[in-house]
Amino acid sequence: MSRPRVRLGDLSVGFIQSLEETLCALGHEPSALLERYGLSPQRLAEAGARLSIPRYMHLGHAAIELSGEPALGLYMGRRSRLSQAGLAGVTAAQAPTLGDAARTLLRFEPLYAANYRGQSSFEEDPHGAWLRFYSISPYNAYNRFVVDSVLAGWLAQLSGLFGTPLLAERVEIEFEAPAYAAQYQHLSANVQFGAETNQLRLSRANLELRNPAHCPSTWQHLLLLCEREWLERTRIRSLAERIAHLLGPLLNGGHEPDLEEVARRLQLPTWTLRRKLAEEGTQFRAILNDTRRDLAMTYIRDTELAFGEIAYLLGFASAEAFQRAFKRWSGVTPGEFRRSQRRSA
Repeated sequence: MSRPRVRLGDLSVGFIQSLEETLCALGHEPSALLERYGLSPQRLAEAGARLSIPRYMHLGHAAIELSGEPALGLYMGRRSRLSQAGLAGVTAAQAPTLGDAARTLLRFEPLYAANYRGQSSFEEDPHGAWLRFYSISPYNAYNRFVVDSVLAGWLAQLSGLFGTPLLAERVEIEFEAPAYAAQYQHLSANVQFGAETNQLRLSRANLELRNPAHCPSTWQHLLLLCEREWLERTRIRSLAERIAHLLGPLLNGGHEPDLEEVARRLQLPTWTLRRKLAEEGTQFRAILNDTRRDLAMTYIRDTELAFGEIAYLLGFASAEAFQRAFKRWSGVTPGEFRRSQRRSA
């Protein structure tokens, strides 16, 4: 049974606008850099155009090197607008309250950004809400700016509804405090580094702010359009594909998910899941191996991650176990595969 290859993810080219504007504000002409990554004005104006996550990370790293500004992601986030999130952002801009806008923006995230590592979430309680961005550890020079731009971007996008800056009650970030840590004070007076997750906290008073641009009929119409596009984009035809998409966030830190864990996530009895997979002509172990193989090849080809980091991301107990598995899958070592990909690029 054939199955689409697992990809690391992609995002709307609308977010490149923030990077472009930030480089200009810092005194750098961005057009040559963008052209190097295939982002011509025509490409940036193409409806529905997306950029792969690895390419976006390489672009961000190159922009940081060009500008000499390690806090580039924070600057990008401050220039972020809801319209850059496409239909989901335009819909959020019509929400009745700031809380509804935040919930809508994160609920329909797959319409403008997708990552096999997980999906952002809106976790509300009686006193406020956490806007949570999933883990993309281990962190390095290629991906810290992503967390910065997302968290700062959420605040800037929601602030744009009211025309006044919005501060979070608290911001938590997984990686340790960088050299530019003082600049996070623009997000909140209470910032914790080395936290368990990436998230920011909005107060109940902020969530209940009324949107002066809200139009009830337009809001409902846009919600319907989002629902239709979300169903179309996330529609998966087989159980095996559903499992492959589910495995991404479960593979991490030396943890290898088993059939029982996946069955619980799918709310199916283990025996039912095993039977349904047999009806599709496959087994759980085959899906796990195929998913790991596809992701391993993508990581080696498209990122600068060390092999130990890739082993961690794919749930192997050690780098040695990963290297043995990769040699079994491909007939070559990870190092040989990376060198061959670099020569053919």
